[in-house]
Amino acid sequence: MFRKHSIKAAVVAAIASVGLLAAAGASAQSQHDGSASRPLRVILVPADGGTEDGTKKDFQPIFDAISRATGLKFDIKVGQTYGAVMEAQCAGTADIAFYGPASYLPVHKKGCANLLALAVNHGQSVYYSGIFARADAGIEKITDLKGKRVALGDVNSTSSFAVPVAMMLQQGVDPARDAAAVNLAGSHANVLKALAEGVADAGGASFDSFEKAVNQKAIDPSRIKIVAKSAPIPYPPLAIHPGVPAAVQAKLRQAFENAHTLPGVTPDQIRGYGGAKVERYTTKVSEEEMAAAAKLFELVTADVKQAIVRKAGMR
Repeated sequence: MFRKHSIKAAVVAAIASVGLLAAAGASAQSQHDGSASRPLRVILVPADGGTEDGTKKDFQPIFDAISRATGLKFDIKVGQTYGAVMEAQCAGTADIAFYGPASYLPVHKKGCANLLALAVNHGQSVYYSGIFARADAGIEKITDLKGKRVALGDVNSTSSFAVPVAMMLQQGVDPARDAAAVNLAGSHANVLKALAEGVADAGGASFDSFEKAVNQKAIDPSRIKIVAKSAPIPYPPLAIHPGVPAAVQAKLRQAFENAHTLPGVTPDQIRGYGGAKVERYTTKVSEEEMAAAAKLFELVTADVKQAIVRKAGMR
């Protein structure tokens, strides 16, 4: 059974994405340089329904190859929540972080992070969010979500919260006001599981997560329908703290650009969020392109988040 996040925990997470990073200006620790005594600290958002070891396993081959090629050392950890990863980078306890665009943008705005690399698949660095529903829930379009039970992921998630909520708001559906209930399930996999188990009528998740759940037979695609698909979203970035020495940053960018060609790396080892296979990584990305994605999230204000959190806390 799914339990709703406590109001206290969810409010903290929601506020973190829009302002609790005020301590960003003063890093708790100086950034590391990749030496054996001061390895670069990598913190990843928790994988979609996976374990901490599984999340690390997805990225370990690339970082191991880069370590062999450059001599840089890495200490890879997995954050408990998206908010925890955001706060770690602004506190100066993460040199490199992996999270979605909706998490990256406020951290970048605080001066805690710059783009390092994005995954490339099918020649593009984009992915898609969607609103999915049980086939028997009587939902054909977004406006049909009124009066239904809606599941969403982590409040700092791009494609299981920010984008699905924005799509609802654009169609005049306010989850806090119009949904019969909101379940903050915490992850894409949990959203889809809530649909499969009848705990929710509809929910927001990425199409990558949907395809993964189908392939793993976690959900029956004949019992789930696609209600809406988002516009392209920039792929979740690897971000680097600007305090990392410039020479180290340059070395990292060159290594990530060529990670798929490094000795000991096979195509199967080039993976992105949730362990999905990708073609390669690119460092030819611009802050302007990522900032343009903010238009996808501008409707999802702090007040909107907190109202949804309060709705999720109602019994």
